[in-house]
Amino acid sequence: MRIAEIFASLQGEGLLAGTPSTFVRTSGCNLRCVWCDTPYTSWQPEGDTMTVADVADRVRAMAPRHVVVTGGEPLLAGDVAELCRVLRRDGRHVTVETAGTVLPDSPHHLAAEPIADLMSISPKLASSAPPMETPGGWHPRHEAARRRDDAIHALMAAGPYQLKFVIDSRADLDEAIAWLDDLGLGQGGVDPAVVCFMPQGRSDEELAGTSAWLEPECRERGVHFAPRHHVAWFGHTRGT
Repeated sequence: MRIAEIFASLQGEGLLAGTPSTFVRTSGCNLRCVWCDTPYTSWQPEGDTMTVADVADRVRAMAPRHVVVTGGEPLLAGDVAELCRVLRRDGRHVTVETAGTVLPDSPHHLAAEPIADLMSISPKLASSAPPMETPGGWHPRHEAARRRDDAIHALMAAGPYQLKFVIDSRADLDEAIAWLDDLGLGQGGVDPAVVCFMPQGRSDEELAGTSAWLEPECRERGVHFAPRHHVAWFGHTRGT
């Protein structure tokens, strides 16, 4: 699998924010989000080819018990399921960060032997699409790939999960709420306690502007307001 970087830091997003973690970032993605904060794994993918054993050894050399396997889209990597299971057998707590558009195994195999202690699913809203004129036909390709409710349901059924939506506008909020309704929010399908709304932004100023109106909306709806802490802690920098 192609690995862009492996580093230790603090989890900056979601239900485990603040947890010391080792990050394994794969390179390669089937989407092209216009606001992607890791373009070196999507728009211009880079990295070294490593075996499962190589990656596991690097992770074992680091202190955190929690491991975050992220990307890009890590579930595209052919060996990622094996890697995650090896790390779990080592006693590591594994979070997989995915857009929820692909599956690493058949749904049956995924449920029989989960790959994650926490499946962190971040569905991409319509505002994530790149401009129509983007080379490579990425606007229609992104639109065709970004929503796979069948994959999301299979990932949710495989074990503990969280749903993280990046919110940049009130239109985003409306779309996220409608999508959650489709997935069964509060009807036995999705527990609001595992839903996170994250303000979009790559700077403190951008995050503050969205957070000002998004935080009270989250309180009203009973879902998590999930700041992007790593931007505040480290800035928009690689390897954090």
